[in-house]
Amino acid sequence: MRVSLEDLKEIYEYIAQDSERYAQITVNKIYRSAQILKSNPRIGKTVLEFKDERIREIISGNYRIIYHIIHDSRIDILRIFHSARLLNKNL
Repeated sequence: MRVSLEDLKEIYEYIAQDSERYAQITVNKIYRSAQILKSNPRIGKTVLEFKDERIREIISGNYRIIYHIIHDSRIDILRIFHSARLLNKNL
């Protein structure tokens, strides 16, 4: 979870170089998308790079939110990154 919060910070800082307003809008959109997982943890698709039903992703704009289903009442957000970037399997 700590890494994903750092990811959000980096996303904000990168976009804010051009527009703080758009950076805030983007980060808020990603955050709201992740909140959906609380009540619908299986809504995302399995991440092909891992081939593990418990590691899934949802897309928010141009960003992949990668998460791990620990059990029905707990998920961990592993990473958040731009979909143009390659996924490092060492999450």
